[in-house]
Amino acid sequence: MARTLNLEIKESSEELKHLLERQTSVQMKERLQALYLLKTGTLSTLQELSSVLVRDPSTIYRWFQKYKQEGLDGLLKPYKSLGKTTTIPSAAMGKLKQYLEGNEGFTSYGEIQTWLKEECGVDVSYHVVYRAVYQKLNAKIKGSKPQKRIRKKSGKVEARDFTEKSAEVGWGSEEQSPLSNR
Repeated sequence: MARTLNLEIKESSEELKHLLERQTSVQMKERLQALYLLKTGTLSTLQELSSVLVRDPSTIYRWFQKYKQEGLDGLLKPYKSLGKTTTIPSAAMGKLKQYLEGNEGFTSYGEIQTWLKEECGVDVSYHVVYRAVYQKLNAKIKGSKPQKRIRKKSGKVEARDFTEKSAEVGWGSEEQSPLSNR
């Protein structure tokens, strides 16, 4: 037989119901619902709550522990992950930023990767270098740009240009030309 939960809930059932109706986050609604069901006496055991809320009993137990320690504010405080820490140390990032601002720059992210390894002793992947330079430093590499096409001054096609091209293709005579009348 499952044990009943002995959790002292300070808020009234009306207050919990009002908070439950105003809540927009699904995670916070579930937590408030667990407190509301326990406060009203609808459910009294951890197993009953876990089957109704479709959550593991350990998760609900963790919610209640957080409520005991930090109260309702702690229970409803959203969890924000800090994310993975940057693999390029801040000293190397500063040095890279100075180099990008002061010098001609780099022509590729692979070149930056090599520079970081030689100058700063930081061995990171290409993707990490790209994200650091493009997203964090908001810098762009000075890669090679395609050359512009050179236009002829007149813009007109001369007959000799056409005959030279047709000779290259193999249209030496009128019989082979696709424009000839057959």
